[in-house]
Amino acid sequence: MTNLIKKLNLNRTENRTFRLHTFYMIIEGVVLGILALNEFVFLKSLNGTNYQLSFLFQFSMLVFLFLIVINEFLKRIRNRKKLLRLAAIFSRLPLLALFFFPTNTDDLIAHPYYHYIFLFLFLIYFSGNIFINPNINYLLKVNYRHQNFGKLYSYSTSVNKIVMLIVTFAYGYILDYNNFAFVYIIPIAALLGISSVFVLSNIYYPKDEVILLKKSVIQSVKDSIKDMHQILRNNTPYRHFEIGFMFYGFSFMISVTVITIYFYEALNLNYASVAFYRNAYNILAIILLPFFGRLISNIDPRKFAAITYSSIVIYIFFLMMTSYFPAYFEFLDITIYYTLILYILFHGIFAATMVLLWNIGSAYFCKPEESGTYQSLHLSLTGVRAIFAPLMGVVFYELFGFTITFSIAIFSLLCGIALMIWSYYRD
Repeated sequence: MTNLIKKLNLNRTENRTFRLHTFYMIIEGVVLGILALNEFVFLKSLNGTNYQLSFLFQFSMLVFLFLIVINEFLKRIRNRKKLLRLAAIFSRLPLLALFFFPTNTDDLIAHPYYHYIFLFLFLIYFSGNIFINPNINYLLKVNYRHQNFGKLYSYSTSVNKIVMLIVTFAYGYILDYNNFAFVYIIPIAALLGISSVFVLSNIYYPKDEVILLKKSVIQSVKDSIKDMHQILRNNTPYRHFEIGFMFYGFSFMISVTVITIYFYEALNLNYASVAFYRNAYNILAIILLPFFGRLISNIDPRKFAAITYSSIVIYIFFLMMTSYFPAYFEFLDITIYYTLILYILFHGIFAATMVLLWNIGSAYFCKPEESGTYQSLHLSLTGVRAIFAPLMGVVFYELFGFTITFSIAIFSLLCGIALMIWSYYRD
């Protein structure tokens, strides 16, 4: 890392921020590597239903809807370090309750309320992200120079994905050996999640820029909604960017839960195979991230979005084709379908571009001090589409099957691509 820092010619502030953010991303890589199999754990080990599974994914996005309410609070908070640490403790610590879950199928079938406890625990966990995610964008934007923002974020994310890759594969084999190993491993991930945010909270932020004016809760919420409305009304490129994200988000949310069901019901995969398909694409993403990190700093985010959306169109297409060309071979207890090799390749491009576009894309439409507000708006719109999209995916699957559901997802993405291209050339 020292050689990389010298090569990038970072100033003292960027140096310290980059080290802390990278350390945070390493620990989070372990946490996310474990949670990458969470939905499959819910289906295979906990015997959850398809509709319950849609709620598990929905919660991860729905919580961002509350950013509409707390955006003003986030702008006015004086002690960001304390806020981040409290959010981590109160959202991650409840996952320790998984230690007390049954470790056999009979007990789970006899006591189905464990499904709802599991869902509730992760609703709490995801709620912490509405405080953590916007602050990451803010902390990095005020500490990185514009020309280094995308590059440094991509390098930290590459390290994060390497750790995720290793952890997910290892966790998949552990789950094949013991389907209930999650009751011990997820609580460990919760403790690591707390420690990672404690590391992140040490990044410097300019306290003198914090708004100190006190207002009532109701007035603050009104101001937050008004502020977000003004941004969407007055910043036309950003408005188009977010509409495009609505098309993408609808597609992604209706397909992601159905893909998990597809792996389980249509392909009958084991944990090791799912770990492979949920993570092998990160190998390509790790290679591509530095390139795309530089690219997003030098082209319009709408052009970048068109690249991202095109990659997911192609990977959903090849996933869908697996039902019609089901040839495969086995390697190290992993079932590898030939069509899904192409799914992995284009998923790698998607992973490398979307992690940048979703997390820092909005920051390119505003001033550094506005990045927290723009990201809050971006995430709150994620919450809006999460109200209906994940559940609709399961409904489409139950009514029409896999092919029609995936085709609807592809059509929505094509609409988003067309809008991004039109918007860019319009301006």
